[in-house]
Amino acid sequence: MKPGALLVAVACLAWGVFAQAQTGNAVVSMDSHRDIVLAVANPIDPPPTHAGSSLIGYAPSGNYGAGQRAASTLAALQRNYRWRQLVGWPIKSLDLYCIVLEPPSGISRDTLLMALGRDRRVQLVEPLRNFSVYSGQQDTRKYNDPYVDLQRGFVETAAARAQTATQGAGVEVAIVDTGADAAHPDLKGQIRDVHNLVDDDASAFDRDHHGTEVAGIIGAIADNHIGIVGMAPKATLSVYKACWYPPDSDAGAHCNSFTLAKALAAVMDTNARIVNLSLGGPADPLLSRLMQRVLEHHVVIAALPPDGHLDGFPADVPGVIVVNSSGSAMDPPGVLNAPGNDILTTQPDGGYDFTSGSSMAAAQVSGIAALLMSLDPALDGRAIHDLLTRTSTVAGGVLQVNAAAAVAALRRAAPSNHD
Repeated sequence: MKPGALLVAVACLAWGVFAQAQTGNAVVSMDSHRDIVLAVANPIDPPPTHAGSSLIGYAPSGNYGAGQRAASTLAALQRNYRWRQLVGWPIKSLDLYCIVLEPPSGISRDTLLMALGRDRRVQLVEPLRNFSVYSGQQDTRKYNDPYVDLQRGFVETAAARAQTATQGAGVEVAIVDTGADAAHPDLKGQIRDVHNLVDDDASAFDRDHHGTEVAGIIGAIADNHIGIVGMAPKATLSVYKACWYPPDSDAGAHCNSFTLAKALAAVMDTNARIVNLSLGGPADPLLSRLMQRVLEHHVVIAALPPDGHLDGFPADVPGVIVVNSSGSAMDPPGVLNAPGNDILTTQPDGGYDFTSGSSMAAAQVSGIAALLMSLDPALDGRAIHDLLTRTSTVAGGVLQVNAAAAVAALRRAAPSNHD
């Protein structure tokens, strides 16, 4: 092949891989029992500017795909192993290009994983893993006339008292979850932007329950004569849909390594100060590496898994603030407790209902963290964890975070700070 033709081929492959990343339907067709996540080096070099250099193998800065090195490596690997690529995505912060692939017929996933693990051209290879949101069964009762005093978490953490000093103004919270009903009367205007990293189904995004519930707990509008009050009603929310509900199934929402990696990579390019992850699953090397980078500039708050173990993502990443539902039988050291049972919150189509789970407890803490960071923007995850641990109080017979006590302690330390 002539050099010019080779450049064209490499460029076409790079753009083809990048285009696949935009095809949301590939996400829902992935199979965590079959597919593999693979990453190759994708160094970002400035594009050449000399004459005749327009056939570069990467997309414009800020929205790039696979560079020439990544594209040629993937092409060579595909010839060797004959996989079928489902989707691809650049992870700029790690200088990697990741793909999700389906092993060829007749070769087991374990066999291919072992072979790719020994191949020096491969930077990372792992099974595609599933993750799920943490929530209990919803109460079927509907409340058309909700009141603040029905909000267990709001009452038990003394959030109303905390809000006399701060309501979270100036703090953006990124919610990595399912979609959410941004048009809900108690959320309209609170959600600054939405990002669908699963598909292009806008109606499904708006109907998603879990993300709507989390968003309402954190940032439902205050003093609008309807609904409930969020823990940080003046905070700004951004929703990143990385999880979805399987069609024709009563199972909860689930995510996978690929969609979560896309969400975390997207959050790193924003001004969000807090990242709420009311979900979890097995340990995942790729996601752990990404999370370490996220933690350099963001406070990450996650839900304790239902089994109480801290050996899966994201709870296993040092620096992540893990939250348990108060009164749970599991009480791992270092884990915060917040109300998580029978929590009244927003539902799609303008509704309200009770729901339970450590997901809801994590959302309570994300809201309280926004209150604290509004008073002191220099706070990091360790400082917030230590402050909430130190000021936790007994409510309903259990030790749990106390928003008012934490805000009071922070103001005593820096009395000039105010919302």
